[in-house]
Amino acid sequence: MLPDTRFESTLDLARLPYFELRDGRLRLADGLGPVIDVHTHLALNYVPGMRVDLLAEGPPADHFLPLGRPLDLDIYVNQNLTAADIDVIRDNLVPPHRAPHWRTHTLPNLLREMHELGITHSLLLPVDFPLLSRNAQRYLRATRGCDRIVCFGSVHPLQLGIGWRLDRQLKAGARGIKFHPGGQLLPPSHPRAMKLYRACGHRGLPVFWHCGPVGIEPEGARRRCQVEGYREAIEQHPGTTFVLGHSGALQMEVALDLAETYPNTWLDISCQSVGNLRRMLEVADTSRVLHGSDWPFYHQAIGVAKVLLATEGKPELRHDVLWGNAARLLRLT
Repeated sequence: MLPDTRFESTLDLARLPYFELRDGRLRLADGLGPVIDVHTHLALNYVPGMRVDLLAEGPPADHFLPLGRPLDLDIYVNQNLTAADIDVIRDNLVPPHRAPHWRTHTLPNLLREMHELGITHSLLLPVDFPLLSRNAQRYLRATRGCDRIVCFGSVHPLQLGIGWRLDRQLKAGARGIKFHPGGQLLPPSHPRAMKLYRACGHRGLPVFWHCGPVGIEPEGARRRCQVEGYREAIEQHPGTTFVLGHSGALQMEVALDLAETYPNTWLDISCQSVGNLRRMLEVADTSRVLHGSDWPFYHQAIGVAKVLLATEGKPELRHDVLWGNAARLLRLT
């Protein structure tokens, strides 16, 4: 019988046989890796003057879900956040003197957590506006030469010169494109977004979407992320690979239908509950299911724990979800 999914804190995951607590840090037990995390971020900057040093060595990562907060693995993960936690997330969109969390969301802190949890590679997902922000450029520069990090790019569909911008980021090392309809203020079926998908398909670049409402976003962003709104883009671009970030979030069943219907569609399970993950692994093509954490919003052990619970007694499936499928998508050996 599997243990209860409720824990006193994230560190309390050490009660599971999959982890141990050493020097106040969670570590994966021997023999349970390797792992690839397909959904991570470093500090995202949007305000002039907000420049976090992505390579800074400093205090440990300050996750948006504090490590001491009670944790239930069988609900959508942001439902573990308090109102005060959500306010902190919003406050971190202003310059760094009021954004202490962002300053800890650096590459050294991500690599440290990866090392402790048997994560061989993480996929970084930048998000940019048409003006001011340069997150893709900063991510690609910071991770140059780091073979444990795969970095996607970000080209806003309203920018001119989509093709040459993609080529420039591809040359800098980007292996795909992140698009966030809610955060980038454009629905997934917008004509300019469709142009971006075509250009990505021609270059063999997967498109990683934020997909689905999460319940804590502004109303406008929630409307743009309704999962049914992604169907037209998927259907019209069979030569482009799409990853449904969060597997539709609070509309998982609709995302599951898209993945069943269209073979160019993959499911990123970050933030989903253990129950929903078990449902996906029963119904979906499990060769297109990917593990992610949404770090630094959440500790990477949370997502790993859910996969380990949902795949107990199924070692081949566990390997595919934790590592094999992502390695194939990202062309890793």
